[in-house]
Amino acid sequence: MNIEIFARAESNVRYYCRHFPVVFARARNELMWDVAGTRYIDLLSAAGSLNYGHNHPAIKRKLLDYIDGDYIAQAIDLHTSAKAEFIAEFMQLVTATHAQPYRLMFTGPTGTNAVEAALKLARKATGRTRIGAFTNAFHGVSLGALAATGSVSKRRAGGLPLDGVDRYPYDGYFGTGTDTVAMIERYLDDPGSGYELPAAFILETVQGEGGLKVASDPWLRNLAALCRRRDILLIVDDIQAGCGRCGPFFSYSAAGIEPDIVCLSKSLSGYGLPMSVLMIREAIDCWEPGEHNGTFRGNNHAFVAAAAALQVRKTAEFQDNRREIEAILDAWIADVSAAHPASRPRGRGLMRGLEMSDGAVASDVCRLAFERRVILETSGPRGEVVKFMPALTMRPSLMREALAAVAEAIEQTIAPTRTKAGTSSLRTQASHAGARRTHVHPAKHEEPAIAAAEGAAP
Repeated sequence: MNIEIFARAESNVRYYCRHFPVVFARARNELMWDVAGTRYIDLLSAAGSLNYGHNHPAIKRKLLDYIDGDYIAQAIDLHTSAKAEFIAEFMQLVTATHAQPYRLMFTGPTGTNAVEAALKLARKATGRTRIGAFTNAFHGVSLGALAATGSVSKRRAGGLPLDGVDRYPYDGYFGTGTDTVAMIERYLDDPGSGYELPAAFILETVQGEGGLKVASDPWLRNLAALCRRRDILLIVDDIQAGCGRCGPFFSYSAAGIEPDIVCLSKSLSGYGLPMSVLMIREAIDCWEPGEHNGTFRGNNHAFVAAAAALQVRKTAEFQDNRREIEAILDAWIADVSAAHPASRPRGRGLMRGLEMSDGAVASDVCRLAFERRVILETSGPRGEVVKFMPALTMRPSLMREALAAVAEAIEQTIAPTRTKAGTSSLRTQASHAGARRTHVHPAKHEEPAIAAAEGAAP
């Protein structure tokens, strides 16, 4: 199939398809096939919206049964059996991991809708107008969320002044020796700083588009304590880092904090279906009925898939697999960064990255990996981080295969300046990944053979 139809009809704004210029047709778990039958290993997971892989069989079965029964598909905010099942399953998880009571607000359909609602509610609940956001943050590209986003390239497309947000330094922004929470408190104490008391701070515990920088648990606890002292709301944008991507379902759980508002989307539905939710601390749920709404907040197909995904997540098989592939990726990143000191580990859990010397190097690594049929993207303000976002259901053997291909791409990228010792060490770590190199350049029309090996048709 010719890709010219897309170039002729779609806006210049299209992005991912420019980096992966093929026409995809089928997918299962961590694998995708193009229309010619060529197989690709997916380390992008639709920008983190497919934590359970493509077409997870248990989720798919529940969804198809629901559709086949002619149950409600779209219901705005009407009560439905599908929504009730999701709420029951999800609130069981919330009450098991939080001490304070929360309510759910279905904002649908995207993550930026959840962020907009969170900012609006924080201002309404506190009577203040300013929002505190952090360096290198990404919260979406609608105007309110864009104001909280740090990326200059995204902000310049807004077309209007992006007001109402003050920028604060994220954990580690000035290096490991600077306590940025103490700095923030100093700003708020100083009547000459120009900073007003904000309605809320909004943050990501791992900055998905900002270079996979991680907020440490002590930093999160200190910021949460500052918020309590000052009567400032704490909003955690867990749209990308949540839903199990960093280990626990909620990325902030290890820090022992309980935000006032939590934004969830992306992998919440478990199947790539549009869905977004706010968790709101019960005491600040001050909305009037209908005061904030949205037509597509009642996607019942997403509710069905999300409830099924939460059931999958509870199985020992799922959790054991997640831990195994996380250990493989963690060891591989450590090996590569040791062999190539110019690269630095980023992220945590299965939201990981390698920071390269600059954006051109990271882009070349991703391009050469795609030539080896592995799909991954870059992150960071300069695109300098090679980003790994595998499905949490990815098979260990395919994780090793993909990482071996990426190791080859790194070797080829740094070859002009690499020392002989560096060549040896990178090849050694690629070998440790246990890759089956016969699959690095898969032949076209190999799909039937792969399907037979996996014991199921794609």
